[in-house]
Amino acid sequence: AGPGSYTVGTMSERFDCHYCRDPLQGKKYVQKEGRHCCVKCFDKFCANTCIECKKPIGADSKELHFKNRYWHDSCFRCFKCYTSLVNEPFMLRENNKVWCSNCTAAEDAPRCKGCFKPIIAGDQNVEYKKMVWHKDCFTCSQCKQVIGSGSFFPKGDDFYCVSCHEHKFAKTCAKCKNPITSGGLTYQEQPWHSECFICSNCKKQLGGKRFTAVEDQFYCVECYKECVAKKCAGCKNPITAGFGRGTSVVNYEDESWHDYCFKCTKCARGLANKRFVCHNGKIYCAECPKRL
Repeated sequence: AGPGSYTVGTMSERFDCHYCRDPLQGKKYVQKEGRHCCVKCFDKFCANTCIECKKPIGADSKELHFKNRYWHDSCFRCFKCYTSLVNEPFMLRENNKVWCSNCTAAEDAPRCKGCFKPIIAGDQNVEYKKMVWHKDCFTCSQCKQVIGSGSFFPKGDDFYCVSCHEHKFAKTCAKCKNPITSGGLTYQEQPWHSECFICSNCKKQLGGKRFTAVEDQFYCVECYKECVAKKCAGCKNPITAGFGRGTSVVNYEDESWHDYCFKCTKCARGLANKRFVCHNGKIYCAECPKRL
C-alpha cells in the first residue's frame, strides 16, 4: 500500500477553486489531475472513498491505496485481529478485507477436529485418514485421556486407547478371562490366548497342532497316548481314536481293543460288530470253541 499523490499548497497570487470558484489566495488547496480546488470541494468532489469505513478520505487525512482500493491509514487494519497494517505485510482476501500474515496463516491452516482451532506451523499434531488434531486434543473417547502419538483403535467416529479398547471391545480368553488384544484362536466358538490353549500335561501350546479333549482338558497326541488313552488288550498299544490307524474301539467288560485287534484267538477272524465267545479270558469266534 502507498500514500496518495496529491499536492497541497497555498497561493499568493489570484487563483480560484475549480469547483466553487472561491479564491485560493492565501488558502490551503489541493491539486489533482491538473486542477486546483479548495479543501472543502476536494472532500466533496474528489476524495476517494475508504473501502473499509465507506467515508471520504479528506485532504487532511492520510490515504493508503492498493490495486485501486483506498483506505484511511487508521482503517488499514487486519480484519481479524485489528492490528494496524501500515508498513506491515498483508494480504487482500475476499470482500476486500485485508489480513495480517499471522491471521492469514491461521485462517488457511487445517482445523483441529478436537477444538476446531487452526493447527499452525510448529504445532505438534496427529493425522489419521485426512483428519488432524492437536496432539493434546487427540483423546480417548472412553477415558478422555490424551492418546497423543500413542497406540489407538478406531471405532467409527471414536478412538480408544489400548486399555479402554481391551475392556470395551476385546474378546475374553475362555481360560484366564483376560482380554485378547492380538492373535489368539477359537475352539468350539470360544476364544483363547495362544499361550492359554496348551496341553494339560506337558504345557506345550496346541495352536495348529493335533490334540484331543478329555473332560475339558486338552492333550497333545503324545501325552494323550502316554497318560490318558486306554491300552489295547490285544496289541497293548494306546487306543487313540482319531489318531493314526482305526477310529473304532471295542469295549468288553473292563477291557478295550482297537477294532482291528478284536479278533478270534484261534482263527484270527475279525470280530468287531460280530458274535463272539469269551472262554478262559480269551476271545473266540462262534465256531472255534467247538473245535477246542
